[in-house]
Amino acid sequence: MIGLAAAVVATVALVQLARSLPPASRSPEPSDAGSLLARGEPVPDIAGTTLDGQAFDLASLRGRPVMVNFWGPSCVPCRDEFPLVRDKLEAHASEELAVVGVLMYDAPAPARDFIAQYGATWPTVDDPSGAIRNVYRVAARPQSYFIDRDGILRSIQVGQLTDAEFERQYALIVGAATESGAAQSGAAPSGGRPKPSIEIPPQP
Repeated sequence: MIGLAAAVVATVALVQLARSLPPASRSPEPSDAGSLLARGEPVPDIAGTTLDGQAFDLASLRGRPVMVNFWGPSCVPCRDEFPLVRDKLEAHASEELAVVGVLMYDAPAPARDFIAQYGATWPTVDDPSGAIRNVYRVAARPQSYFIDRDGILRSIQVGQLTDAEFERQYALIVGAATESGAAQSGAAPSGGRPKPSIEIPPQP
């Protein structure tokens, strides 16, 4: 009986510990995909202050293809992904690609140090309350949103990007801006833009 009671107590303790873990420490479950933002719809605005103290509003980037990347320096896949993002921003500069970081779970100071170390030039918005994270329904770090020139969400990446995954999803957002009516409805432009997709790579 004593052994059985101890087992029950241990099980309860483990369940409580699992529930207390922050989402960043868990792997995305298949059910998470059902709670992602709707593709083909305008993205929520991102307004806040960047790590260098500048005011930022996502609406100011309308007319450019945008990648919004939720990350933090304590996240190993985020750190591994950072050089790829930097290289892709440089490679697609002629197409006016914009990258926006949103700091998730980490303090600003180590994030600033990490950004300086890698020579990143894109803005990172601090999200200390988690308000941006919540409205974007972020499942785990890193998570990236590919937004076309009309401000329409075309693809979501949960997990670290590879070169091929980036290029495949970037192709969905780099086209010319559509007529405003088509943009609001999420309809495909006359040029035949590829259908959006969600990339959810397997966990290592």
